[in-house]
Amino acid sequence: MARRSLPLAALITGAIALVAIGCGPRVGSPSPSIPAVLLATAPPAAGATPAGSSTPPATASPATPAPAATASPATVTPGSSGADAPSGIAFEVVTAGLEAPTDIAYRAAAPGDLFVVEQAGRIRIVRDGALLERPFLDIAGQVTAGGEQGLLGLAFDPVGEGRRFFVYYTALDGSQVLASYETSRPDPDLADPTSERVLLRMPDRFPNHNGGGLAFGPDGFLYVSTGDGGSAGDPLGSGRDLGSLLAKVLRLDVSGKGDYAIPPGGPFADDPGVLPEIWLTGLRNPWRIRFDRATGDLWIGDVGQNAWEEIDVARSGASGLDYGWNLMEGTRCYPPGATTGCAAGGLTLPVTEYGHDQGCSVTGGTVYRGSAVPALVGWYVFADYCSGRVFAVPAKEDRTDPRPLMDSGRSISAIAEDAAGELYATDLASGELLRFVGGG
Repeated sequence: MARRSLPLAALITGAIALVAIGCGPRVGSPSPSIPAVLLATAPPAAGATPAGSSTPPATASPATPAPAATASPATVTPGSSGADAPSGIAFEVVTAGLEAPTDIAYRAAAPGDLFVVEQAGRIRIVRDGALLERPFLDIAGQVTAGGEQGLLGLAFDPVGEGRRFFVYYTALDGSQVLASYETSRPDPDLADPTSERVLLRMPDRFPNHNGGGLAFGPDGFLYVSTGDGGSAGDPLGSGRDLGSLLAKVLRLDVSGKGDYAIPPGGPFADDPGVLPEIWLTGLRNPWRIRFDRATGDLWIGDVGQNAWEEIDVARSGASGLDYGWNLMEGTRCYPPGATTGCAAGGLTLPVTEYGHDQGCSVTGGTVYRGSAVPALVGWYVFADYCSGRVFAVPAKEDRTDPRPLMDSGRSISAIAEDAAGELYATDLASGELLRFVGGG
């Protein structure tokens, strides 16, 4: 997320440096490239008033995600402003006492519980509004935590009792790891730390831009978001390299008990020069990916470099899309002033974007499909870690402007839904789990 890194939001509060999670500061760059949550720049104090909104440029073309990466970025037109977002939306505190929370998930077999990831390497259970004292999983001894590194993502197997779950973390050697664990048979509130099975281990030269999003799709496959590997400007060329797992969304079949398999129907199945795990490409530091439970659309919050934060979408069934990094930052050519490369065909532009007058590290969210806030149904909700602003866009629109929901003054590191479709968020700095309310 940090400006693609998860900077050290936690550092700011004396907790683990989380800035690196979303768009934290980039290595060697004065501005964070990690999720706001991970940025080294402290978020505004509660109650601070964010800067005015920005208007999309008249030189970018509307993004129209399609089943193949055929959209062109040339002559992009501004998004529509459309209807105003629901008013009266607010946060209420569910519980406190978390340490640098980075993600939220639920288990189908226990729909009333929420599982909250802590950057240091623990997963905590929140039940009936109370934080259980004993961690569900504690692998802090094998996790590098700080900046944009740490335990970053969690997803439970949606099949059966969901005893198996998947995590994404930074190992002690700095590599990014996707692993599965099993829940203890005698105690569903405790994971078995000895059951780890490493599915992917990706070497990483830089500490920032690690991605870490996990989500099961309606097809039953596991989707994994990876960052470009770090530093600034993508010196590894990951965004343009289909021979690298970095800067991608991967699709994996994890239904077996051993290693993952490659699902059929991949967009590059007939190209031996492309890694078969790749589903989507051209991402910088995708901080949070979520599926719309009603449509199957995959939404991505991608932390920008120096100027623009973006929200991308792959409509249900779309694959092989290229979101343009590092030829594009949002709907603009990158680096600024570039006149070649970004005009090439085959790039898919963001659904929405905002400039750094409104924040500096996007935290991707999800489409609201709950019942407690009827006015919010059908809106994709996301936030900026640095400014604390919460935004929304109509999920059915392909190119639009972000609408303000609230100025929260918080360091929002994750937004996710529970089993009933109600929305929650985590505040990295305060260690609180929050619930979206209001809008009646």
